[in-house]
Amino acid sequence: MPDPNATESMLTETRRFAPPADFAARAHVKSMAQYETLHARSIAEPEAFWSEVASELHWFKPWDTVLEWNLPDAKWFVGAQTNLCYNCIDRQVDAGLGDKVAIVWEGEAVGDGPGGGPEVLKLTYHDLLGRVSRFANVLKARGVKKGDVVTLYMGMVPELAVAMLACARIGAVHSVIFGGFSAQAICDRVEDGKSKLLITCDGSWRRGKVVPLKANVDQALTMTDRVKDVIVFNRCNAGVPMIDGRDHDWQTLVDAAPADCPAEPMDAEDLLFILYTSGSTGKPKGIMHTTGGYMVHTYLTAKLTFDLKADDPDELYWCTADCGWITGHSYILYGLLPNRCATLMFEGGPNHPAPDRFWDIIERHKVTKFYTAPTAIRAFMKWGDEHVEKHDLSSLKVLGTVGEPINPEAWVWYHEKIGGGRCPIVDTWWQTETGGHMLTPLPGATTTTPGSCCRPMLGIDMAVVNSDGQEVPNNTGGILVCRKPWPGMLRGIYGDRGRFVETYWSKVPGMYCPADGARIDPDGNFWITGRIDDVIVVAGHNLGTMEVESALVSHRAVAEAAVVGFPHEVKGTGVAAFVITQGELPEPGSDAAEQLKKQLIAHCGQELGPIAKPDQVRLTTALPKTRSGKIMRRLLRDIAAGHEITSDVSTLEDKGIVETLQRG
Repeated sequence: MPDPNATESMLTETRRFAPPADFAARAHVKSMAQYETLHARSIAEPEAFWSEVASELHWFKPWDTVLEWNLPDAKWFVGAQTNLCYNCIDRQVDAGLGDKVAIVWEGEAVGDGPGGGPEVLKLTYHDLLGRVSRFANVLKARGVKKGDVVTLYMGMVPELAVAMLACARIGAVHSVIFGGFSAQAICDRVEDGKSKLLITCDGSWRRGKVVPLKANVDQALTMTDRVKDVIVFNRCNAGVPMIDGRDHDWQTLVDAAPADCPAEPMDAEDLLFILYTSGSTGKPKGIMHTTGGYMVHTYLTAKLTFDLKADDPDELYWCTADCGWITGHSYILYGLLPNRCATLMFEGGPNHPAPDRFWDIIERHKVTKFYTAPTAIRAFMKWGDEHVEKHDLSSLKVLGTVGEPINPEAWVWYHEKIGGGRCPIVDTWWQTETGGHMLTPLPGATTTTPGSCCRPMLGIDMAVVNSDGQEVPNNTGGILVCRKPWPGMLRGIYGDRGRFVETYWSKVPGMYCPADGARIDPDGNFWITGRIDDVIVVAGHNLGTMEVESALVSHRAVAEAAVVGFPHEVKGTGVAAFVITQGELPEPGSDAAEQLKKQLIAHCGQELGPIAKPDQVRLTTALPKTRSGKIMRRLLRDIAAGHEITSDVSTLEDKGIVETLQRG
C-alpha cells in the first residue's frame, strides 16, 4: 500500500503508463484534456450532466426534478418511472437486438460440454426475456408483491441472474447472499430483511466439490420461521431433501408459468435491492439502493471505465466476481446489459482443474475486457508465468482491478503478462454503498501510475480532507470524502436510520465519508492508504472485525478476542485473532495450543463463512489495554505483521503482555 507520507521525489520515480494512441483515438474519452473539461462541467452543472446521461435510457415517465438534496438524503429523477429489468432486456429486444448475445455462462466442470469441453450456455436478449418473464410469473404466483424482499442464496449459474432480473421486473427487492456464507449469516439476513421467500440451488460446483447450498438453507431455517417458500434450482443433482409445502422445484414452477410478464413501472426512488456488508461494529449493514439513480450511475460508469462498445460484435466483458457482492450486481448485470454488451459469468474457481483456467476461458471465448481482484492477480503471479504463456490473450483490450488497492508489483505483472503491455489498466475504487465507480482511470485518457486509482469519475466530487472538511496539501494523508450527492449513492441502512447517519455522515460535517484514508499526489491522482475504521478488506471483501470477534467469543474456550488485519502476500490483508482463553492458557507451541487454534479457525468458518477464517490465532492471558480499558490495536497490528514494537507503550496497563502476545 502506498505510503501516505511519500515525498514528491519518491513519486517521480514511479513508472507511468500512457494509453496506446490507437486505443485512445477510438475511446469514449480520448484525452486528459477532454476528461478535465467533462469532469469540470459535470461538477459545476450536475443536474444537466446526469439528465443527459439518463436520457440515453428508457423511462415510462420522465422526471420532474433531477435532484432533491436534503443532507444526508438524496432523491434522484424525482417523479420519473422506469424499470431496470426493462432497460437490461426489453429495450434491446425492442431495438431489434433480440438475437444479440446478452450472457455467456461457463460451468466449472470440464467434460460436461460438447466434445468433452466445459459446459457453456449463451443467452440472447430474447432468451433472457423469456426466462426472466416466466420466473417473474413464478414469483407472483407465490404471492410476491412489489416491495417484498426476496432472498437469493445461489451459485454462479444463469438462474441467479434470471432471479435477480425477475425481482427487478415485478418490483420485488432482492437480497443476494454470497454462496460462501454460513447458515447463521443466512438466518441473520433473512430476519433483518423480513424475507418470506428464498431461492437457492441444491448445490454449486467449486473446485470439483459440491457446495451444500440447500443444506445450509435448511440449517438456517431451523433458526427462523420467517421463510414460507423455498425455490430450489437443481444444479448438481445432489438429491437434496425437499420439505412438502415449503420447498418447490424451480423447473417445475417455470414450466407451468406463463411466458409473458410486462415490466412494472417503478418510481425512480423505489427500492431495488438490499445488499449486506460488514460494519465495524454490530451486525452487517443492509445497504439500500433504489432504481433510477443506481441504473444511471452503473450504466455510465460501466460504459466509460471499461470503454464498452455496443456496436462492436466481438465485445465480451468478463468480471470474475460473484453476484453475491456489489461488483457482481453492478458490473456483471446492471451496468452491462443496458450498455448492450455481452457479459460472461463463470461458476468455478481460477485454478480448477488447472491454474490456467482463467486464461483458457479468455482464449476460448475471446474476452475483450477483464475485471478481477488484486488478490487473484497475486495468486496468479505465485502460480507461475508458464500458465499464462501457453494461452493467446490477444483479444484483451482493457484490464481492471477491484476490491482493494493493488500493489505496484502486481499491477506491472498484470499489465505486462496478461495485457501484453498494450492494455490500459483501470484500478477502480468504490464501495457497496456507492453503487458504482467513484475513482478510476478512463482507459483512453488517463496516464496511469501503478497503485493509484487516479481520478474521480465524471459527476463525482471526491476530495481528501481533514476532520474539519478542509482539503489537505498534496502528499498529505487525510480522509477520503465525497462532497456532493451522486445518483448511485446508498439511500440508507435497512431498518436503521441512526446507523446510516452515524456511519457515513458524522465523521466530516456535510460530506459522505467512506472510512478510507487517502492522499493526492502532485499529478492529481488519488492513492488509498487504508481503512480508518475497524473494517478490514480480505481478498477484496469487507469483513467487520467485530463480527469475527463475536464469532470467536461464542466458542466455549474463549473469554475475549480482538481481531485486526495484517499484510498478506495473497489476500492483501489477512485476519489475525488475539484470544484470551477460558481457564488455563495452553503452553505456546504445545499440541493443546495448536489444536485449540485449529478449532477456533474452523469455528469462525462455520459461524461466518470461509472468508472469515483467521490466518493467525494467538492465545494469551490478556490483551494490550490502556488504563482506561481501551485495546491498543496498533500494537496488535504490529505484532501480527511481525514488526518490531517501537511505539510508545507507556499507557499500557501491563507492559509485559506484548512479549506474551509475540510468543502466542
